Order: sequence, then structure tokens, then C-alpha cells
Amino acid sequence: MSATPDSTLADPEQLIADLQRQLAERIAERDEALDQQTATAEVLQVINSSLGNLAPVFDTMLEKALRLCDAAFGFMATLDGELVRVVAERGIPAELSEYHRDPYPVAPGTPIHRFLHGAEAIHVVDTVDDPDTWSGASPRRRPYVELGGARSLLAVPLRKDGSVLGCFVIYRQPCSPSRTSRSRCSRALPRRR
Repeated sequence: MSATPDSTLADPEQLIADLQRQLAERIAERDEALDQQTATAEVLQVINSSLGNLAPVFDTMLEKALRLCDAAFGFMATLDGELVRVVAERGIPAELSEYHRDPYPVAPGTPIHRFLHGAEAIHVVDTVDDPDTWSGASPRRRPYVELGGARSLLAVPLRKDGSVLGCFVIYRQPCSPSRTSRSRCSRALPRRR
């Protein structure tokens, strides 16, 4: 809002309210940027100390993604030829951990399949209301909803030189995320080039 002398004199209470709102927004943006920088520094520290063991790196990356998006649980998977392998998981109920413990083939409708066909990111606000959950269009999603209470889903591909290497898939149990959480996760989505 750019105040003109007339608008400033006309409604100083409105001007003060607008400035307070803008200040609160800038503070929230600063705090989110600091959280992202801290998470990045922590991941880099783990990478530096890993000595070639990628398991702690994957686990730390997943932990930071869950924290930044206020998500309940999730996993990180890699693509190994035609098979998807879960390489890190956090907060997943035991039944779901068993469900994806063994490598599984890339199936149509799964995040990896969609990423291989050009999808940039997948965001489902409410998996219970999404027809793909129940129609079989996303065959591996239903157990996460039924066994884990997953409501919102965010899947982001891991790419190198245009090739899909894997993905993060994280779930929230409430389907109405706070405004701050929505904006954090929205900014975490990759930009189209």
C-alpha cells in the first residue's frame, strides 16, 4: 500500500492496520527463510560428515522436508531401473512401513510414474475427496489414507539433468493446513522452467 497524503489523513487507523499486516507478513517470510536456510545447513553438515553413507543424508533431508511443511509422515524413494525403493521414512505407521518395505515396480498413477511423464510436483489437498484415491488411478495412495490417515499429499521429484532419480512424498493428517504451512510448502515446490 502506498499512502498518499490524503489517504493518510483520511483514515490513519486503516493505514496503521495495513502497515501492521505488512510487517507481520515480512516477519513470517523472514522466519520461513531462516528455517529453510537452517535446514539446508543441517543437510549439508550431514552430507559433509557422511563419508559416502547416504542413509543419514536421505533421513535428514526427509526430516527437514517434513518439518518445513508441518507434515506428519513421509518417505523418500529412489528409482532403481524399473523399481522404486524407499530409502528413508519418518513417522510412518508400522502397517505402511511393511507395505512399502520391498521395492515395487513403477505403476501408472504413482508419483514416480507421473514424474517420469513430466509432472513437476503433485499436491492433493484432500486425498479422501480425491477420486484418484478410490478409483485406482493412484493405486498406491489408498493404503496411506486408510492405514495412516493421510489427508494432504505433497510429492516432489528428485531430478538430475532432466532424469528422475526419485522423490519425496509427504503427508499431512489434517487436510486444512495453516496459512503459514501452505505458503511454506508452496514455496518449496519446484518452479517450471
